[in-house]
Amino acid sequence: MNIRTKLTVIFFVLVIIVVSVISISIYYFSSQYRAQDFYRRLKNRAINTAKLLTQFEEVNATLLQRMERENPASLPSQYVVIYNNLNEILYSSEKVSAVPVDDILLKRIENENEVYFERDDYAVLGFLFEAKGSRFKIIASAIDINGRDALINLRDILLAIFSISVIIVSILGWVFSGRVLSPILRIVNEVDTITAANLELRLNEGNRRDELSKLAQTFNKMLSRLQRAFFAQKNFIANASHEIKTPITVITGEIEVALLQRRTVDYYINLLKSVLVGVKGMNKLSTQLLLLAQTSSDNPEKQFSAIRIDDILWSVKDELSKAHSEYTVDIEFDMAISDQTLSTIGDAELLKVVILNLMENGCKYSDDNKVSVVLASGKDEITIRFINKGVGIPSNDLDKIFEPFYRGKPSKKVKGFGIGLPLAKRIMELHKGKILVSSGQNDSTTFTMVLPFLDTV
Repeated sequence: MNIRTKLTVIFFVLVIIVVSVISISIYYFSSQYRAQDFYRRLKNRAINTAKLLTQFEEVNATLLQRMERENPASLPSQYVVIYNNLNEILYSSEKVSAVPVDDILLKRIENENEVYFERDDYAVLGFLFEAKGSRFKIIASAIDINGRDALINLRDILLAIFSISVIIVSILGWVFSGRVLSPILRIVNEVDTITAANLELRLNEGNRRDELSKLAQTFNKMLSRLQRAFFAQKNFIANASHEIKTPITVITGEIEVALLQRRTVDYYINLLKSVLVGVKGMNKLSTQLLLLAQTSSDNPEKQFSAIRIDDILWSVKDELSKAHSEYTVDIEFDMAISDQTLSTIGDAELLKVVILNLMENGCKYSDDNKVSVVLASGKDEITIRFINKGVGIPSNDLDKIFEPFYRGKPSKKVKGFGIGLPLAKRIMELHKGKILVSSGQNDSTTFTMVLPFLDTV
């Protein structure tokens, strides 16, 4: 069953229940009112008859029967019988009583003062009446023909209205559900037209106030994120393919040239050195790509433990000095720092990647191959600043340097892949930290790592 049919059925059931409750309530209260009204009229007729008989001496039973017979206000099949305190009949209508009167009924009237019930089509009322110091038992009965006919007519009208309502509600429910679902169907049709080739398309957000408009807005935001991710992945694949293809092409070309004829030993040695440089570059690139892919997954594997940042700094400095003897790294400690503020929780190897990248970049892009590292502590965090003096980073490049494979104009003069900073940013996010940068063209550049204390993680 589709949603439109479900909505129609739900609408139909709810409306029919409401109409049924209203109709039954109208019929029930009308029936109650008919019975009460007829009871009141029947009692008034009986009391009037009793008053005429007991209060006026010139009115005898014969005259009273004639008056009752010729009274146009008498009720249909009206019968009145009056008993004295000895249960002797003082008066009875000319008609034969359709309801038998026995001692049990008289005793019940005497005990309860008033009795009212219905038998067959007759309404029967029995009650005590006092006049001139005497108590009389009055029993009256009649048929409420007009009231019952009115009630039957009301029932027929309610049934007709109910039947018509079933048809009207079915049609209105189908139309109503169609109107309700039309914006959803429009959204479905619009979504169906969006593919990888036209991710720039967006849904119509309507009045931007109701729930469906909010749904369209949320979906458009998701499309924007998907579009950015799609283009980033596309550029990533293109750039990665280019970075990998270039050294492979160079190595292949050098080997093909070397195989054209016999070469000297020195030539082959230089060739192997060149191939080794290319292979090392590919190895470094593939390692960084693998790390970037691992840390960019939704649930990267974490092997976090308590570590000391100063130990990692000294370890990375030694590794960098061995690999590049021309680089200079100066490490300074803030005077307010203590052993308690040097510890955090994280993956030591991943943090080494971040620190090594920032140290190496600081030396690589500075005029004197030197970087100053300042370790300090704030209120709840550890900060490590990497400061170098060089060409700086143009302001329009500051928000792009953390994109994979993006390299600004100044950095293109220095060999690199454009993966280190995006990788560093992702690793810092995994450690609930952040990486900041401030720089200007032809000015010093400062990268700042911010990590939480061990007891705040």
